[in-house]
Amino acid sequence: MEIKSPEFKYGEPIPKSFTCLGPNISPPLYFQDIPEGTKSLVLIFEDVDATPKPWTHWMLFNIPPNTPQAEQGIIPEGAVEGLANNHSFGYEGPCPKYFKGTHQYWFRLYALSTVLDLPAATEREEIEEEMQVHIIEKAELLGLCIAPEEE
Repeated sequence: MEIKSPEFKYGEPIPKSFTCLGPNISPPLYFQDIPEGTKSLVLIFEDVDATPKPWTHWMLFNIPPNTPQAEQGIIPEGAVEGLANNHSFGYEGPCPKYFKGTHQYWFRLYALSTVLDLPAATEREEIEEEMQVHIIEKAELLGLCIAPEEE
């Protein structure tokens, strides 16, 4: 299984348009080679270098397994948006104006053998707990964000 973006490659900087320094919209993501038996997908976007660790920037669950992509700035049809940090919904892009150095941002895609019976206003910890025994496969896309030099 793979998760890719046409906007940046694994380990490259996330373009400004997908951060708080630009329009702050979600990048296009492609989901490929979804394993047989997958009933739903979960997408978690997090900053592993943030405090507190990790900082959840976006979370989608119950993405239909036949979904080939998440279009730029759009939640895939049928997906449920879970709560990100600050108990908020929606994509929250990297925000280098609030940190120094380089941060690692992971888009993690999980193929599950079930559809999660959870409401939209569900915290990440509960989603992860519910999905643990149902994970068939996991794919990751790493994007970097580098804080601008202080003036």
